[in-house]
Amino acid sequence: MARWHTCNVYHDAPDARRLWQFDARKKDFPLTREHSVPADQQLPGGAVEKSWSMLWQPKLNVAWLPSESVFLRVAHLPPGSFAETLSMVELQLEKLSPIPVGQVVWTIQLLGETPPKPVEGEATAAGLQTVVVILAERKMVEEFLGKLEGQGFLADRLELRAFDQLQATSIAGNGAWIYPGATGTHGTALVAWWYDGVLQNVNFVSMPATGDRTAALKEQLAQMAWAGELEGWLTSPPEWHLVADEASAIEWESPLRQAVGQPVQTSMPVSEAELAALTAKRATRADAQTNLLPQEFVVRYRSQFIDRLWLRGLMAVGSVYLVAVLIYFATLSVQSYRVSKVEDQVAGLSQTYTNTVRLKELYQVLKVRQDLKFAALDCWKAVAERLPDSAQLDSLSFQDGRKLALAGTAPADKVGEVLDFNSSLRKATVNGEPLFHSAGGDAFSSRTIPPGNTVGWNFSLELKRVEGL
Repeated sequence: MARWHTCNVYHDAPDARRLWQFDARKKDFPLTREHSVPADQQLPGGAVEKSWSMLWQPKLNVAWLPSESVFLRVAHLPPGSFAETLSMVELQLEKLSPIPVGQVVWTIQLLGETPPKPVEGEATAAGLQTVVVILAERKMVEEFLGKLEGQGFLADRLELRAFDQLQATSIAGNGAWIYPGATGTHGTALVAWWYDGVLQNVNFVSMPATGDRTAALKEQLAQMAWAGELEGWLTSPPEWHLVADEASAIEWESPLRQAVGQPVQTSMPVSEAELAALTAKRATRADAQTNLLPQEFVVRYRSQFIDRLWLRGLMAVGSVYLVAVLIYFATLSVQSYRVSKVEDQVAGLSQTYTNTVRLKELYQVLKVRQDLKFAALDCWKAVAERLPDSAQLDSLSFQDGRKLALAGTAPADKVGEVLDFNSSLRKATVNGEPLFHSAGGDAFSSRTIPPGNTVGWNFSLELKRVEGL
Protein backbone atom coordinates (compact mmCIF):
# COMPACT_ATOMS: atom_id res chain seq x y z
CA MET A 1 0.00 0.00 0.00
CA ALA A 2 1.38 3.39 -1.00
CA ARG A 3 2.27 5.87 1.72
CA TRP A 4 -0.01 8.74 0.73
CA HIS A 5 0.92 12.34 1.40
CA THR A 6 -2.43 14.00 0.62
CA CYS A 7 -5.97 12.77 0.09
CA ASN A 8 -8.63 14.84 -1.68
CA VAL A 9 -12.33 14.00 -1.30
CA TYR A 10 -14.61 15.63 -3.87
CA HIS A 11 -18.40 15.96 -3.63
CA ASP A 12 -20.20 17.10 -6.78
CA ALA A 13 -23.26 18.51 -5.04
CA PRO A 14 -26.02 20.20 -7.12
CA ASP A 15 -25.85 23.47 -5.18
CA ALA A 16 -22.06 23.81 -4.74
CA ARG A 17 -19.16 21.49 -5.41
CA ARG A 18 -17.04 20.82 -2.34
CA LEU A 19 -13.47 19.62 -2.03
CA TRP A 20 -11.77 18.54 1.20
CA GLN A 21 -8.00 18.08 1.39
CA PHE A 22 -6.59 15.92 4.20
CA ASP A 23 -3.04 15.30 5.44
CA ALA A 24 -2.71 11.54 4.99
CA ARG A 25 0.65 11.38 6.78
CA LYS A 26 -0.96 11.82 10.18
CA LYS A 27 -3.05 9.21 11.92
CA ASP A 28 -6.09 11.44 12.55
CA PHE A 29 -6.16 12.80 8.95
CA PRO A 30 -6.44 16.52 9.80
CA LEU A 31 -8.31 18.72 7.34
CA THR A 32 -5.82 21.11 5.71
CA ARG A 33 -8.06 22.87 3.17
CA GLU A 34 -11.72 23.02 2.25
CA HIS A 35 -13.00 24.50 -1.00
CA SER A 36 -16.55 25.34 -2.00
CA VAL A 37 -16.54 25.92 -5.77
CA PRO A 38 -19.52 27.41 -7.65
CA ALA A 39 -20.79 25.45 -10.64
CA ASP A 40 -19.46 28.01 -13.15
CA GLN A 41 -15.86 27.92 -11.85
CA GLN A 42 -13.01 25.44 -12.21
CA LEU A 43 -11.63 23.44 -9.30
CA PRO A 44 -8.36 24.78 -7.83
CA GLY A 45 -5.68 23.21 -10.05
CA GLY A 46 -3.01 23.26 -7.38
CA ALA A 47 -5.16 21.11 -5.09
CA VAL A 48 -6.23 18.36 -7.50
CA GLU A 49 -3.68 18.41 -10.32
CA LYS A 50 -0.85 15.87 -10.24
CA SER A 51 2.67 17.06 -11.11
CA TRP A 52 6.32 16.12 -10.49
CA SER A 53 5.72 16.38 -6.73
CA MET A 54 3.57 13.24 -6.99
CA LEU A 55 6.80 11.22 -7.29
CA TRP A 56 7.77 11.98 -3.67
CA GLN A 57 4.44 13.32 -2.31
CA PRO A 58 1.77 10.91 -3.65
CA LYS A 59 -1.74 12.32 -3.81
CA LEU A 60 -5.00 10.32 -3.80
CA ASN A 61 -8.07 11.82 -5.48
CA VAL A 62 -11.36 10.35 -4.22
CA ALA A 63 -14.79 11.27 -5.58
CA TRP A 64 -18.16 10.52 -3.97
CA LEU A 65 -20.30 8.66 -6.45
CA PRO A 66 -23.94 9.83 -6.68
CA SER A 67 -26.39 7.29 -5.25
CA GLU A 68 -29.08 7.55 -7.96
CA SER A 69 -27.91 4.45 -9.86
CA VAL A 70 -26.10 2.66 -7.03
CA PHE A 71 -27.40 -0.58 -5.55
CA LEU A 72 -26.43 -2.03 -2.17
CA ARG A 73 -26.72 -5.69 -1.25
CA VAL A 74 -25.80 -7.43 2.02
CA ALA A 75 -24.33 -10.92 1.93
CA HIS A 76 -23.19 -13.20 4.76
CA LEU A 77 -20.32 -15.41 3.62
CA PRO A 78 -17.89 -17.83 5.28
CA PRO A 79 -14.74 -16.13 6.61
CA GLY A 80 -11.73 -16.17 4.29
CA SER A 81 -9.08 -14.02 2.70
CA PHE A 82 -10.11 -10.96 0.75
CA ALA A 83 -9.41 -12.67 -2.59
CA GLU A 84 -11.55 -15.66 -1.56
CA THR A 85 -14.39 -13.38 -0.46
CA LEU A 86 -14.17 -11.49 -3.76
CA SER A 87 -14.43 -14.78 -5.66
CA MET A 88 -17.44 -15.89 -3.60
CA VAL A 89 -19.26 -12.63 -4.32
CA GLU A 90 -18.39 -12.88 -8.02
CA LEU A 91 -20.00 -16.33 -8.18
CA GLN A 92 -23.23 -14.86 -6.76
CA LEU A 93 -23.10 -11.62 -8.73
CA GLU A 94 -25.86 -12.51 -11.18
CA LYS A 95 -28.14 -13.23 -8.23
CA LEU A 96 -27.19 -10.02 -6.37
CA SER A 97 -27.17 -7.58 -9.31
CA PRO A 98 -30.52 -6.06 -10.38
CA ILE A 99 -29.13 -5.32 -13.87
CA PRO A 100 -27.05 -7.48 -16.26
CA VAL A 101 -23.57 -8.18 -14.92
CA GLY A 102 -21.92 -6.90 -18.09
CA GLN A 103 -23.41 -3.44 -17.45
CA VAL A 104 -22.22 -2.93 -13.87
CA VAL A 105 -19.09 -2.08 -11.96
CA TRP A 106 -18.98 -3.46 -8.46
CA THR A 107 -16.94 -3.74 -5.32
CA ILE A 108 -17.29 -5.02 -1.77
CA GLN A 109 -16.82 -3.65 1.73
CA LEU A 110 -16.36 -5.87 4.77
CA LEU A 111 -18.13 -5.18 8.08
CA GLY A 112 -16.50 -7.88 10.18
CA GLU A 113 -17.51 -11.33 11.31
CA THR A 114 -21.00 -12.30 12.42
CA PRO A 115 -21.07 -14.06 15.82
CA PRO A 116 -22.13 -17.70 15.56
CA LYS A 117 -25.67 -18.61 16.58
CA PRO A 118 -26.19 -21.71 18.70
CA VAL A 119 -28.84 -24.04 17.25
CA GLU A 120 -30.69 -26.30 19.66
CA GLY A 121 -29.66 -29.94 19.25
CA GLU A 122 -26.78 -29.04 16.86
CA ALA A 123 -23.18 -27.97 17.14
CA THR A 124 -22.53 -24.24 17.09
CA ALA A 125 -22.37 -22.94 13.51
CA ALA A 126 -19.27 -21.09 12.33
CA GLY A 127 -19.51 -17.30 12.21
CA LEU A 128 -20.07 -15.56 8.88
CA GLN A 129 -18.57 -12.32 7.67
CA THR A 130 -20.87 -9.49 6.61
CA VAL A 131 -20.16 -8.18 3.13
CA VAL A 132 -21.77 -5.10 1.60
CA VAL A 133 -21.80 -5.40 -2.19
CA ILE A 134 -21.87 -2.03 -3.98
CA LEU A 135 -23.04 -2.11 -7.60
CA ALA A 136 -23.32 0.80 -10.00
CA GLU A 137 -24.44 1.07 -13.59
CA ARG A 138 -21.35 1.31 -15.80
CA LYS A 139 -22.91 3.90 -18.11
CA MET A 140 -23.68 6.18 -15.17
CA VAL A 141 -20.16 5.76 -13.79
CA GLU A 142 -18.59 6.62 -17.15
CA GLU A 143 -20.80 9.71 -17.52
CA PHE A 144 -19.88 10.82 -14.01
CA LEU A 145 -16.15 10.35 -14.71
CA GLY A 146 -16.51 12.33 -17.94
CA LYS A 147 -18.08 15.16 -15.94
CA LEU A 148 -15.21 15.07 -13.45
CA GLU A 149 -12.65 15.15 -16.27
CA GLY A 150 -14.33 18.26 -17.65
CA GLN A 151 -13.81 19.91 -14.27
CA GLY A 152 -10.12 18.93 -14.17
CA PHE A 153 -10.53 16.21 -11.52
CA LEU A 154 -9.03 12.80 -12.36
CA ALA A 155 -10.28 10.38 -9.72
CA ASP A 156 -8.14 7.55 -8.36
CA ARG A 157 -11.07 6.01 -6.48
CA LEU A 158 -14.86 6.22 -6.45
CA GLU A 159 -16.48 5.81 -3.05
CA LEU A 160 -20.01 5.85 -1.64
CA ARG A 161 -20.54 8.37 1.14
CA ALA A 162 -23.55 6.40 2.45
CA PHE A 163 -21.29 3.52 3.46
CA ASP A 164 -19.18 5.73 5.74
CA GLN A 165 -22.34 7.23 7.28
CA LEU A 166 -23.51 3.68 7.90
CA GLN A 167 -20.25 2.68 9.59
CA ALA A 168 -20.15 5.84 11.71
CA THR A 169 -23.49 5.08 13.43
CA SER A 170 -23.43 3.46 16.87
CA ILE A 171 -25.86 0.52 16.73
CA ALA A 172 -27.77 -0.64 19.82
CA GLY A 173 -30.74 -2.99 19.65
CA ASN A 174 -32.70 -4.44 16.75
CA GLY A 175 -34.34 -2.20 14.21
CA ALA A 176 -34.05 0.02 11.18
CA TRP A 177 -31.82 3.08 10.89
CA ILE A 178 -32.94 5.62 8.29
CA TYR A 179 -30.47 8.16 6.81
CA PRO A 180 -32.19 10.87 4.71
CA GLY A 181 -28.95 12.73 3.99
CA ALA A 182 -26.72 9.77 3.22
CA THR A 183 -27.64 9.48 -0.47
CA GLY A 184 -27.16 13.14 -1.33
CA THR A 185 -30.54 13.14 -3.15
CA HIS A 186 -33.54 15.06 -1.79
CA GLY A 187 -36.48 12.85 -0.88
CA THR A 188 -34.42 9.66 -0.73
CA ALA A 189 -33.07 7.88 2.35
CA LEU A 190 -30.89 4.88 3.10
CA VAL A 191 -32.46 2.20 5.33
CA ALA A 192 -30.16 -0.19 7.24
CA TRP A 193 -31.68 -3.13 9.13
CA TRP A 194 -29.65 -4.40 12.10
CA TYR A 195 -30.60 -7.52 14.07
CA ASP A 196 -28.50 -9.29 16.70
CA GLY A 197 -25.67 -6.83 16.04
CA VAL A 198 -25.49 -7.84 12.36
CA LEU A 199 -26.35 -5.76 9.31
CA GLN A 200 -29.07 -7.80 7.59
CA ASN A 201 -30.26 -5.58 4.76
CA VAL A 202 -29.56 -2.20 3.16
CA ASN A 203 -31.92 -0.47 0.78
CA PHE A 204 -33.25 2.91 -0.29
CA VAL A 205 -36.67 4.47 0.24
CA SER A 206 -38.04 7.56 -1.44
CA MET A 207 -40.68 9.97 -0.21
CA PRO A 208 -42.68 11.64 -2.99
CA ALA A 209 -42.83 15.40 -3.06
CA THR A 210 -46.60 15.33 -3.61
CA GLY A 211 -49.40 12.91 -2.79
CA ASP A 212 -49.75 10.65 0.23
CA ARG A 213 -46.18 10.56 1.53
CA THR A 214 -47.10 8.47 4.59
CA ALA A 215 -48.70 5.74 2.52
CA ALA A 216 -45.74 5.60 0.15
CA LEU A 217 -43.29 5.24 3.04
CA LYS A 218 -45.48 2.65 4.77
CA GLU A 219 -45.68 0.49 1.66
CA GLN A 220 -41.92 0.54 1.01
CA LEU A 221 -40.99 -0.22 4.62
CA ALA A 222 -43.62 -2.96 4.84
CA GLN A 223 -42.14 -4.68 1.77
CA MET A 224 -38.68 -4.63 3.37
CA ALA A 225 -40.12 -6.06 6.61
CA TRP A 226 -41.92 -8.84 4.75
CA ALA A 227 -38.69 -9.70 2.95
CA GLY A 228 -36.94 -9.88 6.32
CA GLU A 229 -39.60 -12.21 7.70
CA LEU A 230 -39.26 -14.48 4.67
CA GLU A 231 -35.49 -14.57 5.02
CA GLY A 232 -35.78 -15.28 8.74
CA TRP A 233 -33.79 -12.43 10.25
CA LEU A 234 -36.76 -10.21 11.26
CA THR A 235 -37.47 -12.01 14.54
CA SER A 236 -39.11 -9.16 16.48
CA PRO A 237 -40.81 -5.80 15.81
CA PRO A 238 -38.12 -3.30 14.80
CA GLU A 239 -37.18 -0.13 16.59
CA TRP A 240 -37.09 2.90 14.33
CA HIS A 241 -34.19 5.36 14.25
CA LEU A 242 -33.96 8.51 12.17
CA VAL A 243 -30.39 9.76 11.64
CA ALA A 244 -30.87 13.23 10.19
CA ASP A 245 -29.98 16.85 10.69
CA GLU A 246 -32.53 19.36 11.89
CA ALA A 247 -33.95 20.24 8.46
CA SER A 248 -34.24 16.62 7.32
CA ALA A 249 -35.71 15.54 10.67
CA ILE A 250 -38.52 18.10 10.30
CA GLU A 251 -39.31 16.76 6.83
CA TRP A 252 -39.09 13.03 7.63
CA GLU A 253 -40.01 12.48 11.27
CA SER A 254 -43.78 13.06 11.10
CA PRO A 255 -44.46 10.98 7.92
CA LEU A 256 -42.20 8.22 9.23
CA ARG A 257 -43.91 8.07 12.64
CA GLN A 258 -47.31 7.88 10.98
CA ALA A 259 -46.10 5.21 8.53
CA VAL A 260 -44.69 2.83 11.18
CA GLY A 261 -47.16 3.65 13.95
CA GLN A 262 -44.38 3.63 16.54
CA PRO A 263 -42.05 6.14 18.23
CA VAL A 264 -39.05 7.22 16.18
CA GLN A 265 -35.73 7.95 17.87
CA THR A 266 -33.84 10.83 16.25
CA SER A 267 -30.08 11.37 16.26
CA MET A 268 -27.65 13.66 14.45
CA PRO A 269 -25.57 12.31 11.54
CA VAL A 270 -21.87 12.83 11.02
CA SER A 271 -21.07 16.17 9.37
CA GLU A 272 -19.94 16.23 5.75
CA ALA A 273 -16.35 17.19 6.68
CA GLU A 274 -16.13 14.35 9.20
CA LEU A 275 -17.71 11.99 6.67
CA ALA A 276 -15.09 13.04 4.09
CA ALA A 277 -12.34 12.31 6.65
CA LEU A 278 -13.77 8.81 7.21
CA THR A 279 -13.83 8.25 3.45
CA ALA A 280 -10.23 9.45 3.14
CA LYS A 281 -9.03 7.09 5.88
CA ARG A 282 -10.82 4.13 4.35
CA ALA A 283 -9.70 4.92 0.79
CA THR A 284 -6.02 5.28 1.68
CA ARG A 285 -6.03 1.92 3.45
CA ALA A 286 -8.28 0.04 1.03
CA ASP A 287 -7.20 -2.71 -1.32
CA ALA A 288 -6.70 -1.61 -4.93
CA GLN A 289 -9.36 -4.13 -6.02
CA THR A 290 -12.10 -2.50 -3.90
CA ASN A 291 -12.63 0.34 -6.33
CA LEU A 292 -15.64 1.26 -8.42
CA LEU A 293 -13.37 3.05 -10.90
CA PRO A 294 -13.20 0.89 -14.08
CA GLN A 295 -9.74 -0.48 -14.80
CA GLU A 296 -9.54 1.13 -18.25
CA PHE A 297 -9.88 4.57 -16.63
CA VAL A 298 -7.11 3.72 -14.16
CA VAL A 299 -4.76 2.81 -17.03
CA ARG A 300 -5.70 5.88 -19.09
CA TYR A 301 -5.27 8.31 -16.18
CA ARG A 302 -1.84 6.87 -15.41
CA SER A 303 -0.75 7.16 -19.05
CA GLN A 304 -1.95 10.78 -19.14
CA PHE A 305 0.00 11.53 -15.96
CA ILE A 306 3.24 10.04 -17.38
CA ASP A 307 2.78 11.85 -20.70
CA ARG A 308 2.20 15.12 -18.88
CA LEU A 309 5.41 14.67 -16.88
CA TRP A 310 7.40 14.01 -20.06
CA LEU A 311 5.90 17.05 -21.79
CA ARG A 312 6.69 19.34 -18.88
CA GLY A 313 10.20 17.93 -18.67
CA LEU A 314 10.79 18.62 -22.35
CA MET A 315 9.41 22.12 -21.94
CA ALA A 316 11.79 22.73 -19.04
CA VAL A 317 14.76 21.47 -21.07
CA GLY A 318 13.68 23.65 -24.00
CA SER A 319 13.45 26.68 -21.74
CA VAL A 320 16.95 26.05 -20.39
CA TYR A 321 18.25 25.62 -23.94
CA LEU A 322 16.60 28.88 -25.03
CA VAL A 323 18.16 30.75 -22.11
CA ALA A 324 21.57 29.27 -23.00
CA VAL A 325 21.19 30.40 -26.63
CA LEU A 326 20.23 33.90 -25.53
CA ILE A 327 23.25 34.06 -23.24
CA TYR A 328 25.47 32.83 -26.08
CA PHE A 329 24.24 35.48 -28.50
CA ALA A 330 24.51 38.17 -25.83
CA THR A 331 28.12 37.13 -25.18
CA LEU A 332 28.81 37.05 -28.91
CA SER A 333 27.45 40.57 -29.27
CA VAL A 334 29.62 41.80 -26.42
CA GLN A 335 32.69 40.18 -27.93
CA SER A 336 31.91 41.62 -31.36
CA TYR A 337 31.55 45.02 -29.79
CA ARG A 338 34.91 44.62 -28.07
CA VAL A 339 36.56 43.63 -31.35
CA SER A 340 35.14 46.67 -33.09
CA LYS A 341 36.41 48.88 -30.29
CA VAL A 342 39.91 47.46 -30.68
CA GLU A 343 39.75 48.00 -34.43
CA ASP A 344 38.75 51.64 -33.89
CA GLN A 345 41.61 52.11 -31.48
CA VAL A 346 44.14 50.60 -33.92
CA ALA A 347 42.90 52.89 -36.70
CA GLY A 348 43.22 55.97 -34.53
CA LEU A 349 46.59 55.28 -32.95
CA SER A 350 49.54 57.38 -34.04
CA GLN A 351 52.03 56.51 -31.43
CA THR A 352 55.49 55.10 -31.61
CA TYR A 353 56.46 52.20 -33.81
CA THR A 354 56.64 49.76 -30.91
CA ASN A 355 53.18 50.54 -29.70
CA THR A 356 51.91 50.38 -33.26
CA VAL A 357 53.40 46.93 -33.80
CA ARG A 358 52.04 45.64 -30.51
CA LEU A 359 48.56 46.89 -31.25
CA LYS A 360 48.78 45.51 -34.79
CA GLU A 361 49.68 42.07 -33.45
CA LEU A 362 46.82 42.20 -30.99
CA TYR A 363 44.48 43.15 -33.79
CA GLN A 364 45.82 40.28 -35.89
CA VAL A 365 45.10 37.76 -33.13
CA LEU A 366 41.54 38.97 -32.73
CA LYS A 367 41.10 38.99 -36.48
CA VAL A 368 42.24 35.37 -36.71
CA ARG A 369 39.73 34.38 -34.05
CA GLN A 370 36.98 36.12 -35.93
CA ASP A 371 38.02 34.47 -39.19
CA LEU A 372 38.01 31.07 -37.53
CA LYS A 373 34.51 31.68 -36.21
CA PHE A 374 33.22 32.57 -39.65
CA ALA A 375 35.16 29.75 -41.23
CA ALA A 376 33.45 27.31 -38.90
CA LEU A 377 30.08 28.84 -39.75
CA ASP A 378 30.89 28.66 -43.47
CA CYS A 379 31.76 24.96 -43.07
CA TRP A 380 28.57 24.25 -41.18
CA LYS A 381 26.49 26.10 -43.80
CA ALA A 382 28.16 24.24 -46.66
CA VAL A 383 27.50 20.89 -44.98
CA ALA A 384 23.89 21.75 -44.11
CA GLU A 385 23.10 22.87 -47.67
CA ARG A 386 24.58 19.79 -49.34
CA LEU A 387 23.88 16.92 -46.93
CA PRO A 388 21.36 14.56 -48.64
CA ASP A 389 18.14 13.66 -46.84
CA SER A 390 19.02 9.95 -46.90
CA ALA A 391 22.26 10.44 -44.93
CA GLN A 392 22.62 11.05 -41.21
CA LEU A 393 25.45 13.19 -39.85
CA ASP A 394 26.72 11.76 -36.56
CA SER A 395 29.74 14.00 -35.93
CA LEU A 396 31.32 17.17 -37.30
CA SER A 397 34.64 18.38 -35.92
CA PHE A 398 36.60 21.53 -36.79
CA GLN A 399 40.25 20.77 -35.97
CA ASP A 400 42.90 23.51 -35.51
CA GLY A 401 41.02 25.76 -37.91
CA ARG A 402 42.40 23.75 -40.83
CA LYS A 403 40.61 20.44 -41.05
CA LEU A 404 36.93 19.56 -41.16
CA ALA A 405 36.14 15.91 -40.27
CA LEU A 406 32.71 14.42 -40.97
CA ALA A 407 31.21 11.03 -40.03
CA GLY A 408 27.76 9.55 -40.30
CA THR A 409 25.53 6.75 -41.57
CA ALA A 410 23.37 6.11 -44.62
CA PRO A 411 21.31 3.30 -46.12
CA ALA A 412 23.42 0.84 -48.14
CA ASP A 413 21.62 1.77 -51.34
CA LYS A 414 22.24 5.51 -50.83
CA VAL A 415 26.07 5.46 -50.68
CA GLY A 416 26.18 7.11 -54.07
CA GLU A 417 24.41 10.16 -52.70
CA VAL A 418 27.01 10.44 -49.92
CA LEU A 419 29.83 10.24 -52.52
CA ASP A 420 28.14 13.04 -54.46
CA PHE A 421 27.90 14.97 -51.21
CA ASN A 422 31.68 14.51 -50.69
CA SER A 423 32.45 15.69 -54.20
CA SER A 424 30.08 18.66 -53.97
CA LEU A 425 31.47 19.73 -50.60
CA ARG A 426 35.06 19.77 -51.91
CA LYS A 427 33.95 22.27 -54.55
CA ALA A 428 32.19 24.60 -52.11
CA THR A 429 33.00 28.31 -52.42
CA VAL A 430 32.53 31.37 -50.26
CA ASN A 431 32.40 34.78 -51.95
CA GLY A 432 33.72 33.18 -55.13
CA GLU A 433 36.75 31.61 -53.42
CA PRO A 434 37.17 27.83 -52.79
CA LEU A 435 36.46 26.86 -49.18
CA PHE A 436 38.56 23.65 -49.23
CA HIS A 437 41.68 22.34 -50.95
CA SER A 438 40.54 20.03 -53.72
CA ALA A 439 43.12 17.33 -52.88
CA GLY A 440 43.55 17.83 -49.14
CA GLY A 441 42.18 15.78 -46.24
CA ASP A 442 41.37 12.08 -45.83
CA ALA A 443 39.66 10.20 -48.63
CA PHE A 444 36.09 8.93 -48.36
CA SER A 445 35.77 5.58 -46.58
CA SER A 446 32.79 3.44 -45.63
CA ARG A 447 31.98 0.29 -43.67
CA THR A 448 28.95 -1.93 -43.45
CA ILE A 449 27.03 -1.90 -40.17
CA PRO A 450 25.19 -5.13 -39.20
CA PRO A 451 22.72 -6.38 -40.24
CA GLY A 452 23.90 -4.95 -43.54
CA ASN A 453 21.31 -2.40 -44.57
CA THR A 454 23.28 0.56 -43.14
CA VAL A 455 26.72 1.92 -44.09
CA GLY A 456 28.93 4.08 -41.89
CA TRP A 457 30.99 6.70 -43.73
CA ASN A 458 33.65 9.31 -42.92
CA PHE A 459 36.02 11.69 -44.66
CA SER A 460 37.86 14.96 -43.95
CA LEU A 461 38.61 18.13 -45.85
CA GLU A 462 41.48 20.60 -45.54
CA LEU A 463 40.38 24.17 -45.18
CA LYS A 464 41.88 26.65 -47.62
CA ARG A 465 43.12 29.25 -45.17
CA VAL A 466 45.24 32.38 -45.49
CA GLU A 467 48.96 31.96 -45.22
CA GLY A 468 50.55 32.02 -41.81
CA LEU A 469 47.57 30.47 -39.98
